[in-house]
Parts: sequence; C-alpha cells; structure tokens
Amino acid sequence: MREADLKVVGAIERAACAFPWTEGTFVDCLQAGYDAWVYERGGKIYGYGVVAVRAGEAHVLNICVHPDYHQQGCGGYIVRHLLKISGKRGANTVFLEVRPSNGPALRLYHKFGFNEIGTRKGYYPAHKGREDALLLALHLVD
Repeated sequence: MREADLKVVGAIERAACAFPWTEGTFVDCLQAGYDAWVYERGGKIYGYGVVAVRAGEAHVLNICVHPDYHQQGCGGYIVRHLLKISGKRGANTVFLEVRPSNGPALRLYHKFGFNEIGTRKGYYPAHKGREDALLLALHLVD
C-alpha cells in the first residue's frame, strides 16, 4: 500500500464498514512502518490488509475486501499474505480482534487455524453503544 492508493482504500473501507478507518489512520500506519498491502487484480484494488510486527508478535490491524468482491477468495489471499509477511518478520504468534457479529470473518479466521483466546469488552463502536471484540490468536509453525 502506498499513499497513492489511499483514496481507493478509503472508499473500500467506507463501503465495507459501518465505522470506517479514516484515510489519516492509514497514513499513520504507513508512517509507523506497519506492513500494509493492497490486493489487486488487473490493476484494480479489491481489498487490503495491515499488520504490525514487533517483538516476535504480529497484530493484524485491518483486513477489508470491497463488498462487491466478497466470497471470491480475496480475504483468504490477504490473510495468507499477512501470515507469510508476519513469519518473515519474525513473528511467532499472530493476534487479531473481530466482531462476534462478523460471521464471515470469523469463519475465515477459523479456517486458517485462529483460536479464540479472549474478549475485549466494548472494543468496537456500534449503532447502539459498543460491541465486544473476540481476540483471536494463531501460533505460526516453522
């Protein structure tokens, strides 16, 4: 992901998320040196992922696919890529948060072997108050 991609990335984020990240949040991630990748086919961006790797751990901060391209394998490709990058950067464990109401994402993460290890109470904004997050983890095997 480059700053030149952020208009498209922001549009995808707004199309897919009720409470989207701002383009400024993506800029902050790039400036912090997080691994941020777009998934594109034929020069068109379909989705993206952001992961921070530090001290032997990776934290997936955002994975998103434009709603028009759900159920086409884009999310799986992005997860696979972020796991590969995390391992190359020395992570032993990958963590992420997901809304319990996001069934498709939960199924995808479970397919990759992520396990639920906890709950973060009131983590996400919701239309009526706050929604908890499930904390998931995956131990990377050499």
